[in-house]
Amino acid sequence: MTILNGVRRLPAATLMVIEPDGSCRQHRYWKVHFGSQQGDERLTETDWRDALSDVLAKAVERRQIADVPVGVLLSGGLDSSLIVALLARARRTSLETFSIGFESIDDVKGDEFGYSDLIADQFHTTHHRIEVGSNRAVDALPGVISAMSEPMMSHDAIGFYLLGEEVSRDVKVVQCGQGADEIFAGYHWHAPMMETADALSDYSRLYFDRDHAEMKEALHPDYVNGDYSRCFVEKFFADSTAATPIDKVLHLDTEIMLVDDPVKRVDNMTMAWGLEARVPFLDHEVVELAARVPSELKVRNGGKHILKDASRDIVPSEIIDRRKGYFPVPGLRYLRGPFLDFVRDVLNEPVGRQRDIFNRSYVDRLLADPEGELTPKGHSKLWQVAVLEAWLQSHDIN
Repeated sequence: MTILNGVRRLPAATLMVIEPDGSCRQHRYWKVHFGSQQGDERLTETDWRDALSDVLAKAVERRQIADVPVGVLLSGGLDSSLIVALLARARRTSLETFSIGFESIDDVKGDEFGYSDLIADQFHTTHHRIEVGSNRAVDALPGVISAMSEPMMSHDAIGFYLLGEEVSRDVKVVQCGQGADEIFAGYHWHAPMMETADALSDYSRLYFDRDHAEMKEALHPDYVNGDYSRCFVEKFFADSTAATPIDKVLHLDTEIMLVDDPVKRVDNMTMAWGLEARVPFLDHEVVELAARVPSELKVRNGGKHILKDASRDIVPSEIIDRRKGYFPVPGLRYLRGPFLDFVRDVLNEPVGRQRDIFNRSYVDRLLADPEGELTPKGHSKLWQVAVLEAWLQSHDIN
């Protein structure tokens, strides 16, 4: 499904052939199986680690094949740092790496340059630190929203958009670390699913940014006829061939969330500048192996245990054992000054007021206290409302 009536996307890993007479047929060419395969019970943790190291090295090397130099988007987290380390181990030289940072607000730091600098120094990359002031970030918002194929509420869209603008001046192809958290159980909701007796309720509680009661408060009654999110997850879990709750969640994260959110976001924002972003963690062999790795080897020690273990020989422990970070854009979490002005102008446009997607009382409540109205995952509720309305206005959808 898409946000537009009558517009559908192809299902995952599917080809559609349209004949001259208008008839069409679809063919699904690949599907990943979650859970063990015959013989996997004989593999030790060391076997899994070694297999992962081998397949990752191949995946990274495959994505270096290009007619132009290939850089790396280096956030300073484990995933992008491992890509750099694997390239260095393969004796790839003259590697260009790129990091971006925003202004800090209160206790929310706007960059992770300390970690990305550590990796750049250790592996002797040609490193580019891109520092973005608030004015430039605000000025970029219309371009960011216009580049979205569908509305995207994640704060880091602006980070990837501005990163794409700068990086495209130096290289036209980059590798990035998207996908590792989804396939190796790196998020906070994964570990609790190992022991759950009610996968649907626990996943909904841990993952959803709003419960159904708040959606009824937020949206015009015409848009709330049922708990769509919960029903969607319930059907997916029922249809999944995965045997355990954690594997059902990893199946959902890989096939739905990963495709509809981070991968689409990075692709849209980089391709806005003609920059091709390649994702070695989503190499089909990596995904197939990750789906077979026993779940306990993924969720252990805060998540991504087997990936961390495979990184020990080549990535500094300061990176592997650091607290998980996210792409920080403080200005879109604490909407102040020009960011708040942008949001207020969007939501007060006559076309937005007449659209009646959101209840005005709910919008006014968010506008009155933007910093106090955050989702359980720390996202700005006001930004989420505003980016949907801004996207509709940007594409002249009435």
